[in-house]
Amino acid sequence: MPTTRSDGVTLHYDTAGSGEPVVFVPDVGYGAWQWAWQYDGLAGPYRAIVWDLPGTGQSDTPDGPYNIETLATDLEAVLAATEVRSAHVIGAGLGGMIALRYAREYGRARTLTLFRTAPRGDLVDRDTLQALHPPDPSMDELKESLNGAFSAEFRSDQSETIDRICEWRREEDAEKSGFEAQVAAMCDFEAGPLYEQTLPTLVCHGLDDPVVEIDVGRELAADLPRGTFEPVAGKRLCHIEHSRAVTDRIDGFLTAHSREK
Repeated sequence: MPTTRSDGVTLHYDTAGSGEPVVFVPDVGYGAWQWAWQYDGLAGPYRAIVWDLPGTGQSDTPDGPYNIETLATDLEAVLAATEVRSAHVIGAGLGGMIALRYAREYGRARTLTLFRTAPRGDLVDRDTLQALHPPDPSMDELKESLNGAFSAEFRSDQSETIDRICEWRREEDAEKSGFEAQVAAMCDFEAGPLYEQTLPTLVCHGLDDPVVEIDVGRELAADLPRGTFEPVAGKRLCHIEHSRAVTDRIDGFLTAHSREK
């Protein structure tokens, strides 16, 4: 399993495919499993890269709290380790905040795709976020915590997928200390002047996201000079519930901004 080091912290990552690099940045608490559908769908025409945030999966869990600046430095370390000169950056929630800061501080980002991302931490419903990640949960508690992540119809019709996700969560999701450190980074975030963020940016947001209201995503896209807003039916993990349509939309966006056009 490939790893790299960032300020003494070991970070785990995986990569597959060839072509223009696409790097996935996970949301708070969830392991890299959350990007499995898009990773598999884009690896091939693109070189897909996914990594575990500090406190999650096989990466180290340094003492918290964390901050977005350090997490952006960690992303830079992953891209340096994979010998990537520039990449399309796709982030969700906390990962979207990291993507915004990374684009501001480093020169490797070519485009941004942001899911359920707030430009400020005070726009995040911390209590609801906490309910999505119960400490030391049983399988039943894990399933219940997905009520805010997926629609009732999806949870009923895709019970096998829900069971698989719960198993992945037990293996890869952040434990209490890592989760709390990531939440601290998320809630302290301030994007800065959005008019300075001039990369092509696709902003996707679940219509019923309980953590960050959809109007936050709509306003984020409007405030970015090259932002495009895309509503997606569903809740916190709408990119999984509608994985095929979301992956196709990302592919179209990346193709429109590909060097190889």
